Amino acid sequence: MGLSSIPRAAILRAADSGRLQRLVQGHGMRVGAARFVAGETLDDCVAVLRRLNEAGLYANTTLLGEAIPGPDGAAGVVRQYERILDRLVAEQLRANVALKLTHLGLSFDEEVAYENVERLVARAGELGTFVRIDMEQSELVDATLRAYERLRAAGHENVGTVLQSYLYRTPADLERLLRLAPNLRIVKGAYLEPPEVAYPDKRNVDGAYLALVERALRAGAHVAVATHDEAIIRHVQELAEREEIGRGRFEFQMLYGVRPGLQREIADEGYKVLVATPFGPDWYPYLTRRLAERPANLGFFLKNLVRG
Repeated sequence: MGLSSIPRAAILRAADSGRLQRLVQGHGMRVGAARFVAGETLDDCVAVLRRLNEAGLYANTTLLGEAIPGPDGAAGVVRQYERILDRLVAEQLRANVALKLTHLGLSFDEEVAYENVERLVARAGELGTFVRIDMEQSELVDATLRAYERLRAAGHENVGTVLQSYLYRTPADLERLLRLAPNLRIVKGAYLEPPEVAYPDKRNVDGAYLALVERALRAGAHVAVATHDEAIIRHVQELAEREEIGRGRFEFQMLYGVRPGLQREIADEGYKVLVATPFGPDWYPYLTRRLAERPANLGFFLKNLVRG
């Protein structure tokens, strides 16, 4: 059996293996994580972000980690994100921040998570920059959307969120948000979800993805088209040209380390391309999701693990 035929679900289950995580992280970034992660420190990340900017690309960054178990840990994450926001602006980087609510306390208290994200969005507003709230597992969608709606109701315009096309519920969620003229990143979805809540077939996920992007654009949302699928990218470009949707209304987003040549090609055509560029020592769960999205990358990773 080739590596590309290893089931996505099997790779995603590895994200929950503490034993495998200790083995992999014991070898550090040299096992291949550096292909997808911009280092373990903010200094490492800033150097990568600068190189992306110099290549004509925009970026966001995320401090990797999730499911903080208590308020002290979540408060520490908030302080780290404040330093990140300050540093991005001080360095005059074309980069903003994306974060997970479980990293800010959602796993133990929704109100704590909201207070923490509101503090960061307010700080970003003072600095003239932007925060995107990432979407996590299906059971966290309602709490995430509630936080986004509360932030917008509180007058914060410098915040966006994410919708996942593999969830059956997402078209209704989009309709719920359109009244806000939202800033939305549309993704296919990277978590292991049961067939009761998510499409198991890629063709259905892709079809739902295009329907969401088209509906959001036609309804006036700002849309971050997060995909490495060139056919989808070209479809969106053609739609925008045909329906006279300005290039300021949408952007393309791709992952650091995935199809960098295509990133530069699309940017050279005059479109905004933002590269999601995470960093931090807790990179293992993120890495496994990237491998699950493209199992062929598993060969690259295993070669480096053996050499390490």
